[in-house]
Amino acid sequence: MPLPEESVLLRIFLGESDRLGHQPLHEAIVLQARAAGLAGATVTRGSAGFGASSHLHTAKIMRLSDDLPLIIEIVDAEEKINAFLPQLKEIIGGGLVTLEKVRVIHYEHGHPTV
Repeated sequence: MPLPEESVLLRIFLGESDRLGHQPLHEAIVLQARAAGLAGATVTRGSAGFGASSHLHTAKIMRLSDDLPLIIEIVDAEEKINAFLPQLKEIIGGGLVTLEKVRVIHYEHGHPTV
């Protein structure tokens, strides 16, 4: 299904050690987004960051943090994202959630042909 050109970007900032029961929270969010029929989700791992606690989380050569920052990005129609937000609020603990308008230029399944 195509995405509308005027869509929204849901961005969720959390830590790698955040959990929902025994499952990593970022995995639970991605699975719930998929079950909700959202267009897609991407999880990006940061090399350093801090949040509301101001505690610095960083990956260094001598010591790899087990709580690096993660960002989950989901783009879809505003109505679909808004319908997903109550599910997200039920499972997210700490972190930051943002929403912004985006213009979708291209969204298509497949590989380029040469």
